[in-house]
Amino acid sequence: MVDVIRFSANLGFLWIDRPLPDAIVAAAAAGFDAVECHMPYSYDPTEISTVLRQVGLPMVGMNTDHAGPEFGLAAVPGREVEARDHIDKALAYATTMGCPNVNLMAGRTGRAPGSENAYRSNLAYAAERASAHGCTLLLEPISTNAIDGYHLNLVGQAMDAIKSTGADEVKVMVDCFHTHDMEGDVLTAVRTLGDRLGHIQIAAHPDRGEPDAGDLDYTNLLPAIMESGYEGFFGAEYRPRGDLEAGLTWMNRWRQTREMS
Repeated sequence: MVDVIRFSANLGFLWIDRPLPDAIVAAAAAGFDAVECHMPYSYDPTEISTVLRQVGLPMVGMNTDHAGPEFGLAAVPGREVEARDHIDKALAYATTMGCPNVNLMAGRTGRAPGSENAYRSNLAYAAERASAHGCTLLLEPISTNAIDGYHLNLVGQAMDAIKSTGADEVKVMVDCFHTHDMEGDVLTAVRTLGDRLGHIQIAAHPDRGEPDAGDLDYTNLLPAIMESGYEGFFGAEYRPRGDLEAGLTWMNRWRQTREMS
């Protein structure tokens, strides 16, 4: 059982002023244990894989393409062909890059008629393809206050969709910021998932800055999540309040805890 808390730098939010390979190097230098990203598709995956090996960090997660106004297509009725192209592209890229998790972006639907049927159909397709690639598919509930009209907002909605597939390759990613915003009790949500918990992301609430302020007490929450059985990384997906490097002091207490253990 993993007994130390490990952090992954989300390079969709951190070091966004530089190319992805350089951001990976910066994350390693800053002391992160892993990296994750949003859409790495403008880079050759073999190049990214090479950089990861050089710095000794794993890439633990990435998203399906969500560059359009829909913020993903998996739940958008009538866009199934494009959605499945995004799925195939992401899984092929992840496999080449050595990334074990792909976040299936649902899109903005407002949960309109037909959207849940489209979502579950595309999810079943994605789960089958993920199994073939040896990847885990992640579903991330996102707050309506962050992305208006996003299809998937609650942990329960994600679990209902997963049950419709019955696939072991599909799990839930709990972004503490979004889950707290929508449901309040992050720890209870995490505990209800059991072995369906795939990944955790962290940021302060409500400003989404470094996870050392606000109304989410990560000092107690992170150990409690670990005690519930979670052994993965905690993805630092926050927007720096000021200088990124200076703001990394939030990790100091966790480093000190690790040194004392």
